[in-house]
Amino acid sequence: MGVAPVAGARAEPGIRILDLPFKVRALRGSRSEAAVSVATSGLLPITGAKTGPQTGGQQAGDEESAPIAVVWGDEGGAVLALAEGRVTVRPIGKEAVEGLTAAETPRGALPGSRRTLSGPLSAYLTGRTRAPDGGAAAAVLTIRERQPMAVSTDPKPVPVATVTVPAGGEAVFAPLRPRLLRLGGRPALLAATLSGADAGGLALIDRPAGDPGAAWAVTARTPAQPGPPLKIVGIADFSGSGESQAATVSAKGRLQLWTLRPDRIEAAGEAEGYAAGDGDSDLAVTTPAGGGPELVLPVAGRPEIAFVAAKGGLRERARVALPVPAETGIVVLGEGAAARLLVGLADGRVAVVAPDGGTP
Repeated sequence: MGVAPVAGARAEPGIRILDLPFKVRALRGSRSEAAVSVATSGLLPITGAKTGPQTGGQQAGDEESAPIAVVWGDEGGAVLALAEGRVTVRPIGKEAVEGLTAAETPRGALPGSRRTLSGPLSAYLTGRTRAPDGGAAAAVLTIRERQPMAVSTDPKPVPVATVTVPAGGEAVFAPLRPRLLRLGGRPALLAATLSGADAGGLALIDRPAGDPGAAWAVTARTPAQPGPPLKIVGIADFSGSGESQAATVSAKGRLQLWTLRPDRIEAAGEAEGYAAGDGDSDLAVTTPAGGGPELVLPVAGRPEIAFVAAKGGLRERARVALPVPAETGIVVLGEGAAARLLVGLADGRVAVVAPDGGTP
């Protein structure tokens, strides 16, 4: 059962299907390495090619972003951008697509996994191993941090500090992208773990406050629970409490909200009836005009997406019917009333949704 609807819903969302000459099998949002790579490569002229968060300048822990999304399939790809309320489509060739897919997975990383970037910091899964259920997993999380260097006329490689952090105990890392965030004014990481054939959770990786030389380590974790893995949908102050929170969706459709603190992760609400999408596909967090962050999630067993708010408890604001179920991801372009959602459908098409009405 899903959560209760919110009274006084806003304008009815609009929807249209993008005209793409290929079936989409991957959709990447603005905070993906693929989007940042395209925006900074010169492949296409893109205004505002690279930005930090909309709330201000980029700091360590704020994931890098670009004002575009990228889709691709076996026959080609496209860059999707927002211009005057409309989503524009710019085709890219197979060679560019191959470069993007290769760049997402660094050398030595778990095959098919994606790293996360934030200024001098990057993190990705390494140490290929098997999960308790026999599936792919990673033994450690590798964190790389570029070090400051003195100005010199001689060309020198940028020094990089590399550390590896195990999940701890019997746990391994699930094959899902770790997430960078800011916690207590400093960067931290959140990653999904597996600790049994049908049990998993979250691990917070941090460095002690006030000690810049301290080592990265797992400083908090959730109790193992059934229905792994926990896909991290997004990190924001969803309930308006002033604290960072993570939203996750399990493979069995349970939406959970977690409050993140340096030494503990506390459950803050849950609801049933949602879907995690395919593999490591992205799911969206939007910020409606005049409102707090909302989750946008596929509805389990139905061709619909749901808008879920968390102030005063998890509640649905609205649902949008789709031609077929959402599967390859949900990402957002823009903010407030001008935001547009891109929804990867199970049949290889992409739907554009205007959450607050208007022309999608």
